[in-house]
Amino acid sequence: MIEIEKVCVDFPTGRNQTSRAVDDVSLHIASGEIFGIVGTSGAGKSTLLRTLNALQRPSLGRVKIAGTEITALEGSQLRKARQRIGMIFQHFNLMHTRTVSQNVAFSLKAAGWERGKIAPRVAEILKLVGLDDKANRYPVQLSGGQKQRVGIARAIANHPDVLLCDEPTSALDLETSATILALLKQINQQLGITIVLITHEMNVIKSICDRVAVMSGGKVVEAGEVFDIFAHPQHAFTQQLVSHTLNLTLPERLQQHLHGSLLKILFIGDSAEQPVLSDVAVKFGVAVNILHGKIEYIGEKALGVLVVQLTAPHNPSAVDAAVEHIRARTAQVEVING
Repeated sequence: MIEIEKVCVDFPTGRNQTSRAVDDVSLHIASGEIFGIVGTSGAGKSTLLRTLNALQRPSLGRVKIAGTEITALEGSQLRKARQRIGMIFQHFNLMHTRTVSQNVAFSLKAAGWERGKIAPRVAEILKLVGLDDKANRYPVQLSGGQKQRVGIARAIANHPDVLLCDEPTSALDLETSATILALLKQINQQLGITIVLITHEMNVIKSICDRVAVMSGGKVVEAGEVFDIFAHPQHAFTQQLVSHTLNLTLPERLQQHLHGSLLKILFIGDSAEQPVLSDVAVKFGVAVNILHGKIEYIGEKALGVLVVQLTAPHNPSAVDAAVEHIRARTAQVEVING
């Protein structure tokens, strides 16, 4: 669906010098998937996203969407191609002097829709995004989440094939963010629109994306299925992002003063649903103290990380045997101390 081929973007910095914001990025995004691009501020992700509808021209490389090289188009051909690409923004970008329905209708008028077809389409799309009762309100009368719903309605009103999302939830609170992400997921499933979403939050990626590219310093340092990136991050930067998301840091006092063995255990798939810890308690007579952890489901696959303390004051060898038993039945075991 979307082919990004060796794209570079340079910006002038003065005195005939340039700074490379996007550095030799190549990605394939399949039709109908939700593809995430994640990275910290300055990673180049917003610049890369804007090359997909030629709001930003690459210095090198090319972008193809459904076989059409977007980066080679100009004038009326580019305007026509952009009608198949919707875009929503972090700060909504609504026209404050127009009502909700007028904001959505504007995109249809700009696309050349017949006058008689605009009002029915506006009503249809506002119902889809849950704003059919807000059609005559102005943006100032809406909450942040409602404003973003207007932005989504405007972006998908013209039946686009692709929806570009530029940090769509970063200006919203957690609860509202979750509802917006759920709406995007619904739109993807119901309408089959390919979604490309950029964010600095791994939790957003985990919530709705099928695959993800991790960007740092203008480069894609790692890409793959979201579950695999969380379960087996390869690059140091990705490992850092995943670690911050899982947030399993123990207070220093616990790491220094606990007896026995302190383990960080990674459970993947079926192992997350098996009674591994209760089995070792019974089989080896060790005490199991769960100090920290969580089990989550990413794309219906289980991923769990637990920090546990194993002790057996009268039989230290039992702890070693218990560790090996756990190691054989889980994805990874790291002995933090002991």
